[in-house]
Amino acid sequence: ASRGRGDVYKRQAIAIAGGLIGTGSAQQGIGAAGMGIIAEKPEKFGQVLFFFVIPETLWIIGFVLGIILLLDIL
Repeated sequence: ASRGRGDVYKRQAIAIAGGLIGTGSAQQGIGAAGMGIIAEKPEKFGQVLFFFVIPETLWIIGFVLGIILLLDIL
């Protein structure tokens, strides 16, 4: 069965949006908690920054999946 280009674009948009929404919801709690930790112990900045950056992988995975769908690899 042939898929239309519009269908592929919708799937790509859903994949990327899912990654972005997941990243935002994860960073919301981490950022708030991280600012509290840094306010009390500024030397923990590097550790807090590391935990704040980890959810960025969610949007990268969504973007890669969107590209895979766009190029019709899957």
